[in-house]
Amino acid sequence: MNFELKPLTLVGLANEKCDVLVLLVQQDFKPGKDELSVLVAATVKAGDLGAKPGQVVSLYRASQANASRLLLVGVGEGKAKQVRSAVQAALGSVKASLGKKVVLAFASAAQEDAVRAAVLAAADATYSYTHAKSKPEPRTVQKCLVAASNVTEVSVTFDRAVATVLGMELAKEWANRPANHATPTLLGQAAQALAKLPKVSCEVLGPKEVAKLGMGSFMAVAQGSDEPLRFIVLRYDGAAKTKAPTVLVGKGITFDSGGISIKPAAEMDEMKFDMSGAASVLGVFRALAQIKPAINVVGLIPACENLINGRAVKPGDVVTSMSGQTIEILNTDAEGRLVLCDALSYAERFKPAAVVDIATLTGACVVALGGVRSGLFSSDDALGEALLTAGERSADLAWRMPLDDDYADGLKTNFADVANVAGRMGGAITAAKFLQRFAGKYPWAHLDIAGTAWKSGAAKGATGRPVGLLVEYLVAQAANK
Repeated sequence: MNFELKPLTLVGLANEKCDVLVLLVQQDFKPGKDELSVLVAATVKAGDLGAKPGQVVSLYRASQANASRLLLVGVGEGKAKQVRSAVQAALGSVKASLGKKVVLAFASAAQEDAVRAAVLAAADATYSYTHAKSKPEPRTVQKCLVAASNVTEVSVTFDRAVATVLGMELAKEWANRPANHATPTLLGQAAQALAKLPKVSCEVLGPKEVAKLGMGSFMAVAQGSDEPLRFIVLRYDGAAKTKAPTVLVGKGITFDSGGISIKPAAEMDEMKFDMSGAASVLGVFRALAQIKPAINVVGLIPACENLINGRAVKPGDVVTSMSGQTIEILNTDAEGRLVLCDALSYAERFKPAAVVDIATLTGACVVALGGVRSGLFSSDDALGEALLTAGERSADLAWRMPLDDDYADGLKTNFADVANVAGRMGGAITAAKFLQRFAGKYPWAHLDIAGTAWKSGAAKGATGRPVGLLVEYLVAQAANK
């Protein structure tokens, strides 16, 4: 879907030909004498359009607009959250008849975060997954025009939002694909395709190269599958070579059966989403190529399946990580940390300004935070606060979690340097404490997105998070340098 930003008053909007015109009306809207203003004022006076955000009045071929459908939508004070829910409600109410062109128009001057929210909401409401369907029903909307009277003030935010949509939809695409259509090899090919974009390059390492690097922990997880592992290295070079990069590490378990510690059958299909961290890294690079910020970014994706065969790693096995630390694998379903720890060691060679890993790591984080906020752990307060702020600005929320040293006590073992799991209590934190052992040479943060990367039930599907948070963080870092 193509987005465009256009300066239009209500008079101009009345003449804009489209299939659906969504007019976002704030509660303090001051009507003029044009026909659309008069219509809005009359609707408000009649009590059909009140202060409550999300109220929708639908008109078919109204004489006041050159649109097949005119939707008057209340957005309350016009805050981002209100605009997002209002746009979703409006487009959801006419989803079957959206047509090819939709106009989202602010009846009053638009706020920057509201414009971002409108763009993201429009993309989300019209998204359609088509891969692997014999009779796909693709998105019907081809163009979304965002109209406001103050486009000069919001144009930068608009462009960034459109780039974020590109990234989120790439992340959704790969996370939504079934595991046999998103193998480590195919994920590597998706990364290589990004290298065709400006300032992006890619290298994909196979089993032999990974073995030479000594990534024994990563290889241990991969050995239970016939699908060969891939270690993907993406680079976005937007600044001088002397500028230290930010490294993003995305968990790329393309399917997680749990291994010998096998998962219950119910909802195991959702373990295709276990590579959502990797998908978010792909999405961020797609957005970066569009925005072109002055920053260097490296993306690392350890990709493999966690399955069961005669060579699969067993509970009690001890492996040697790239760092040289030995790990007793007490639970083969705690595999994400085993692939990430070697990637975190590999990140050292870039002498990074910061490293952020992104992973659907623990069910414990879902219990703690549900699907609203991602769990954020960081060994560096400045990095942690910057990520939290980026989450708030992008409405891709996170919550800072503790990293007290006492939580690491449960990872002690008599048979190796560290165990890969502790007890059930504080499972998201002990998982983070495990990763922290391998991230001591740079500022590090860990995003546990197990609760936010996808939705279950009738709305089952990837969310594209936390692409928005990461893009906002990286763009802010580029602006500060």
